[in-house]
Amino acid sequence: MEKIQSALTKHKRRLLSLKNVVGVGIGYKESAAVSTGAPKLGVVVLVRHKQPEHELEAHHIVPKDLDGVVTDVIEVGDLKLLSRTERGVPAQPGVSIGHYKISAGTFGAVVKDRQSGEPLILSNNHVLANSTNGRDNRARIGDPILLPGPHDGGVLDQDMIARLYKFAPVQKIYSRSACPKAAAAEFWANVLCRMMAPAYVVKVMRQAEGPNTIDAAVAKPLDGKKLNPNIMELGEVRGVTEAQIGMPVVKSGRTTGVTNGAVQAVDVTVQVDMGDGEEAEFHDQIIATPMSQGGDSGALVLDRNNRAVGLLFAGSEKTSVFNKIQNVMERLDITF
Repeated sequence: MEKIQSALTKHKRRLLSLKNVVGVGIGYKESAAVSTGAPKLGVVVLVRHKQPEHELEAHHIVPKDLDGVVTDVIEVGDLKLLSRTERGVPAQPGVSIGHYKISAGTFGAVVKDRQSGEPLILSNNHVLANSTNGRDNRARIGDPILLPGPHDGGVLDQDMIARLYKFAPVQKIYSRSACPKAAAAEFWANVLCRMMAPAYVVKVMRQAEGPNTIDAAVAKPLDGKKLNPNIMELGEVRGVTEAQIGMPVVKSGRTTGVTNGAVQAVDVTVQVDMGDGEEAEFHDQIIATPMSQGGDSGALVLDRNNRAVGLLFAGSEKTSVFNKIQNVMERLDITF
């Protein structure tokens, strides 16, 4: 190894000056492993595109060895920063996405509709459906979904990637009622309040009828062929598994990229601030160590084998919260 490092240090600058070269390092010579069955360490030279030697000028050809150390040329393409928020990024899980009325969240996964087999985009209700309960007109089926999300520059006339297809309503613990009888009661209560305590206002709120188990929605892409199902920097989803206490998990999100954590608790009931001072209660949730920030909502949570465990939707500086993926799949009638 010392001989290889010495050769690399001595020839690094010259190699980097060669046409088409974008990097150098130490690695195994792939062709040697194929011919002999045993990998051989040497200096590897990274090029944008491999070219036949006869197309190169003599002084731009990578030497076969450097001071007795074997070399190998590896094609790596054009190296760029992995953007998750810019316009024109690949339509793949891990990047910015959002309903046209929200800021931005994370494209969680490419899933399939169980009935039709069509590809769909999975994320949170509050990312794809503007935190709707289905009665408040915050979102409607068919609404535009932008990639990147509006906060990251997504605009309707250029960046619509899909339309809202299906969502699980999010029931706030208390929400404004649309019932005419409740509106009448609120009106007359305020008439009386103005007479007795004019500094106060009465609002009639509707209590949630049942618990939430998921914050999830799916959108139908305008062109399913333009979706890349591989999660950015993590790759292909390889099935589904149950969360276990202590299980290492990972996610790829819009804001913090790839981060790791560990499951701390399962079968959890939590109250989550949904914004504007409204809270919603979620049952059967999974709690993990902190691995997310705002904008990571909607990211798929995986185990070490890239099996889906949950759908990230909430968190703080001290914890992360995600829905059980089995509940998401059952409620939205989807599969991987």
